[in-house]
Amino acid sequence: MRHSLFALAAAAFALAACSDPPKTSTPATQSTTVTASVGSPVTASGKMRIALLLPLSGRAAPIGQSLQQAAEMAMFDTGSKELALAAYDSGESAETAVEAYRKARTDGAALVLGPLFGTSATALAPLVAQGGANVVSFSNDEQAAQRGVWIMGIAAPPQVRRVVDYAVEQGITRFAAFAPQTPYGQQMIQTLESQVTIRSGKVATVELFDPNSADLHTPARKMAEASKGEGRIAILVPVAPPRLSAALAALAAAGIDNKSVQLIGTGVWDIPNIGSETMLRGAWYAAPDPAKRADFERRFLSTYGRPPHRLATLAYDGVSLAGNLARLKQGGDFSAEAITNPNGWSGIDGIFRFLPNGRSERALAVIAVQGGQGAVVSPAPTTFASPSN
Repeated sequence: MRHSLFALAAAAFALAACSDPPKTSTPATQSTTVTASVGSPVTASGKMRIALLLPLSGRAAPIGQSLQQAAEMAMFDTGSKELALAAYDSGESAETAVEAYRKARTDGAALVLGPLFGTSATALAPLVAQGGANVVSFSNDEQAAQRGVWIMGIAAPPQVRRVVDYAVEQGITRFAAFAPQTPYGQQMIQTLESQVTIRSGKVATVELFDPNSADLHTPARKMAEASKGEGRIAILVPVAPPRLSAALAALAAAGIDNKSVQLIGTGVWDIPNIGSETMLRGAWYAAPDPAKRADFERRFLSTYGRPPHRLATLAYDGVSLAGNLARLKQGGDFSAEAITNPNGWSGIDGIFRFLPNGRSERALAVIAVQGGQGAVVSPAPTTFASPSN
């Protein structure tokens, strides 16, 4: 979904994901020219200039502020003495992101971290192709990914693939989906069908519901009837709160419960108190290991007096990445070859690496929903090396 945020209010985990606030205008074609005057990437004190493009104005400004504060924490924690970090307001539109990028390039930025939204990242691609600084965006919109513009956000399709693989390992071969009829829902279904086929399973049924309809009982009854059969079935419910409560209630009224089926989900469930949905107890979803994030959240709260936005770890890990690149050689190495190191990088959200096509790969854990904090039932891998290596 490229014109609205995936679950802005309830699913912060999916926000970077995605996409964008409602578009108010179309990116101007004349904005794809790199500013002729480019400053030095090195400050007078010998530090490498790193730009941070964040929505510091508009409706997403609180998110941008949280990301900026996390970036500042990373500067202190990692001792990135090689970096000179400067924040630029990328606003809510592609145009403002382009202007922020131009300003950063004029100032001599060697690497750009951000912007947050997918269409904003896409708008920067022509500038990068004309010799601009490489971009590591905080979006997880895979449609924005291309060489020179990498997405760092945790994309949703790998979450589905990871939880499907785990379900198959537990002996489940039958799958179904109960999803909203939205671009996000359609993408999740396509990923489910593809991965289940790869794992020699079967998708018994798919039921789409109108995300704006009050009646979810009719599609839920169809789901209950079509999912009957031999063996346990896993039902994908890629729905974020608050709509999740209505979806689960409809499934329960249709005779589906967490004892008769295995519910599986995506990172939109990776929010505090998800265990308050009793029907989700025992359900599985894929996400970064929450234990690694807990210490960061405590320190952020202690420093700034409020908890971080769920996406704040992206900025923290982005600055840590920039510090590692700056130390690769004298003057740093922010090339595509350095960024796409196949061994990857380590961060608060686990290990990750960037692929030549602009996408990213992350090691995700599978988490079982409990009454309080979820329990990791399948740890995230600690290396990208294959088991035979």
